[in-house]
Amino acid sequence: MVPGLGGSDSGHWQTHWHDRHASCEFVQSVNWNLPERESWLAGLDLAIHACATPPLLVAHSLGCALVAHWVAQAHKRNGGVSNLPVRGALLVAPADVDSEAHTPAETHVFAPMPLSVFPFPSTVVASTNDPYVDPVRAKLFATAWGAEYTNVGPRGHINADSHLGDWQEGWDLLTDLYREDEQLSRA
Repeated sequence: MVPGLGGSDSGHWQTHWHDRHASCEFVQSVNWNLPERESWLAGLDLAIHACATPPLLVAHSLGCALVAHWVAQAHKRNGGVSNLPVRGALLVAPADVDSEAHTPAETHVFAPMPLSVFPFPSTVVASTNDPYVDPVRAKLFATAWGAEYTNVGPRGHINADSHLGDWQEGWDLLTDLYREDEQLSRA
C-alpha cells in the first residue's frame, strides 16, 4: 500500500484492505505528511526490495506520482526498466502534481509527473469529480504509463471522504491485475 499525502486514515479503503487481508502491507519508512520526493522514493524502494516476492503496488493520489517517479528513477539508474521487482500496480486517483489548480503547493515537489511506460501491468482508476485530477489528465497518465483506465463515475477523490468502506470494486480491479500478471508470467 502506497498512500498519498497524509497517509490513509481509518476510513480509507487502503486501511480496510490492510486490516482484512494479511498480504496487504503499508510502506512504513515514509512520513506521509511531509512530501519529500527523495526520501519517499528511498522508502518505496526499500519496501519493494524487502518483499520476499515481487509485490503488487496499490497507490493512492500522491502515491501514484511516487510510483511513476520510482519507475522513472529505475529507468535512469538501470538504463531500462524491464526487470523491475514489481508484479503490477493499481494507481487510484492520481494527483495531478503539475496542476496548481488541482493540487496543494507541497505536492509540487513531485512535478513534473513522469510519463514513461511502466514495465509491469497497471491500472489507473479515476473519478469524474476528483478535485485533485481532471479525468482527462488521469486518462493521459494511464495512456503514458501503458496502463488500463477505469472510470468509476462520481466518487470524489476515491478516499475516506468517498465513503467506500472496503471498496469491493477496487479489490476486484486488483484481483484482475493479479490474474493478468499470472497469465503474463505463464506466457
